[in-house]
Amino acid sequence: MRQGFDNEKYISLQAEHIKERIAQFGGKLYLEFGGKLFDDYHASRVLPGFEPDSKFRMLKSLSDDVEIVIAINAGDIEKNRARSDLGITYDEDVLRLTDIFRSYGFLVSSVVLTQYAGQPAADLFRRRLEDLGITCYLHYPIEGYPHDIDLVVSDAGYGKNDYIETSRPLVVVTAPGPGSGKLATCLSQLYHEHKRGIEAGYAKFETFPIWNLPLSHPVNIAYEAATVDLDDSNIIDPFHLEAYGKMTVNYNRDVEAFPVVKSLMEKIMGESPYQSPTDMGVNMAGYAIVDDEACREASKMEIVRRYFNAAEQVKRTGAGAEQVDRLRNIMKKAGVTKDYSPARSAALLREETTGAPAGAMVMPDGSVVTGKTSTRLGAASSLLMNALKAVTGVDMETEVISDDAIEPIQRLKTHRLGSVNPRLHPDETLIALSITSATSEVAARVLEGLKKLRGCDAFFSVIISASDEELLRKLGINVCCEPKYERSGIYHK
Repeated sequence: MRQGFDNEKYISLQAEHIKERIAQFGGKLYLEFGGKLFDDYHASRVLPGFEPDSKFRMLKSLSDDVEIVIAINAGDIEKNRARSDLGITYDEDVLRLTDIFRSYGFLVSSVVLTQYAGQPAADLFRRRLEDLGITCYLHYPIEGYPHDIDLVVSDAGYGKNDYIETSRPLVVVTAPGPGSGKLATCLSQLYHEHKRGIEAGYAKFETFPIWNLPLSHPVNIAYEAATVDLDDSNIIDPFHLEAYGKMTVNYNRDVEAFPVVKSLMEKIMGESPYQSPTDMGVNMAGYAIVDDEACREASKMEIVRRYFNAAEQVKRTGAGAEQVDRLRNIMKKAGVTKDYSPARSAALLREETTGAPAGAMVMPDGSVVTGKTSTRLGAASSLLMNALKAVTGVDMETEVISDDAIEPIQRLKTHRLGSVNPRLHPDETLIALSITSATSEVAARVLEGLKKLRGCDAFFSVIISASDEELLRKLGINVCCEPKYERSGIYHK
């Protein structure tokens, strides 16, 4: 795929910039880490060449100087708040994150329960952490937070919080999700460090919006599409413009919160080291863009993708129509329509000519391959097989999977598992292909083509099953569906 982003340059620039920020504050920095750390697929889609684990690899280059503090809101534990992308609760994700960090050699020094007010579920989780040998600290609600500066920055405010014992120059404060109290944890630590006469500072690491790209750049507009459920927007940072006469982009919530954050830092440190929310950031992603047009095109496709995903969710659940309306406006802002991807028109045309659900995929060379529903394969499976043939140079008419591999799976489905649909789903198709590859060089060659489909865009003329979507996304294929079902009715499994 066309690359627009130099990943290695980014990792190097980002690590050096963070080192500079540590030095700026005398050797100790609390870094609020926003966004996804391990699996930032949004960034990899809008910045082609950005690896989903780039931020993690960047931290790995600093690992000897890094320790991790994980913040979780005690109220979220009580409410069993869950990550929709992983299907696990926030407290379980704390354990997952701890395991991942430790498996890569990072020091996870502690977990902090923020907004702790004696919640029974939080107490249970605290005991669980202690049984696992994980140090747990408590941070409490502060009346009038954050606007009552004098109370917040006092022994009755931040002073009530436990002081988190840390030992390394870079303390990364991360969390299972938003609203976990990362910023409050960082500022509370600054208060305690300065009371102890220890120099320390604060910075924020968030990839989007990219501050040194224009407000109207598709990469930044795509971020608005990604956060449409929050109904927030990118804006020009007025504080940066006033202080330096330079136009930079920031998120409206960060801009709105900055006067309070600045006042808190002034109260803690004597003066604020920052004149704008842009100053607080350490993001260097904009400097690693090497092909602006490639990033623009990828971001426009991501905006359209977000629209179709939202429209599909409305069809599935009946909720979220307002988000679809906002995404229509975002598409207009970016100058794109629903037909931006050639895969859509190709899939709809194939459905029209065959009278059955169909799919289409844009190949790495820009060509479009289609697939239709057949007696043996569903639309998703047919498209997957045709795409694999295309990228490995196998003739489309060649029957790659043997009947000996397909028929036992069909019999199992219909005779033993109660399915009325004998057609193979993508996961079943790959199993049949793998079985055939043991005795067929052609099948083995086609199977090797899977890695070449990563980053390709697929479009289906109907909503495919959630399991089919999940399988294709695991393969790195971006999926969109026309927001309609294959059959009429009110219940769709």
